[in-house]
Amino acid sequence: MPPAANRSRPIAIELNAVLVALIDEEPQVLTLEEGALLPSGPFEGDHPTLQTGLRAWVERQTHHPLGYVEQLYTFADRSRAAATSGRRIVSISYLGLTRERVTAAGHEPGWQSWYRYFPWEDWRGGPPAPLARQLMPRLRRWIDTASDPAVRRSRRQRMDINFAEASWNEDLVLQRYELLYEAGLVPEAGGRRPVTDPLPGAPMHYDHRRILATGIARLRAKIKYRPVVFELMPPDFTLGQLQLAVEALAGRPLHKQNFRRLIDQQGLVEETGAVSAATGGRPAKLYRFRREILLERAVAGSKLPLSRSS
Repeated sequence: MPPAANRSRPIAIELNAVLVALIDEEPQVLTLEEGALLPSGPFEGDHPTLQTGLRAWVERQTHHPLGYVEQLYTFADRSRAAATSGRRIVSISYLGLTRERVTAAGHEPGWQSWYRYFPWEDWRGGPPAPLARQLMPRLRRWIDTASDPAVRRSRRQRMDINFAEASWNEDLVLQRYELLYEAGLVPEAGGRRPVTDPLPGAPMHYDHRRILATGIARLRAKIKYRPVVFELMPPDFTLGQLQLAVEALAGRPLHKQNFRRLIDQQGLVEETGAVSAATGGRPAKLYRFRREILLERAVAGSKLPLSRSS
């Protein structure tokens, strides 16, 4: 039986926030230290709940109030230990959505496009260049380094599931990042020994890029069955703006007619009676989200399907 000192290793609870906004039609995440960290801090005992602690820390660090929030995941790997105290760190992460923006200046909180960290996830203009030019060749070389045929086969299957262009699944953000981490192709995989020639994509300190990948995956999956995209939209918007928002989050282009038909069938929006001339062409009708739909469909759910372009 292990010594009592080992069994009672102290644990520190840390709170992290993946705070997302749509800015200039791009999904952006609020960061600290010039994009290297997500807002985070220790849970303090005087907070009545974890979410209260998260809100307090985010608002203290960023001067930014949180709107919609949901718990994301708890990271408690044994490797998550503080360098100075040796305490095991349990990180409880949250996903938050907001329409607001904070002005970035120097080391102050700043918004960063999440595609800065995951450039292979943006398919709005077709297959991203880093995928074919750098990512796939290096994954194949990693597969070939396995001496065991069963390991090579397993690696190849995982590559095909996560990265095959013909069957690209936008929800597998975390699985793709973890495969690249295992293959030693991202800087975070190096530990004390830097990864030579890492793939494109900005790294983050500690495991914050992994936490961000978890948040992106959750939001991409959620927009298909809950109308959370409207938490990111202004009160009045055109259907074109709504489509661009969904495309930006999903990283995929949508078929315009199919998308509008699905929105109409779901009854998620209603006309405001006003129009917008900011589209550059014919004035477009303005719509607003029907918040009562949340009550009408509390049991059945309110679906916002992701329809791919044909």
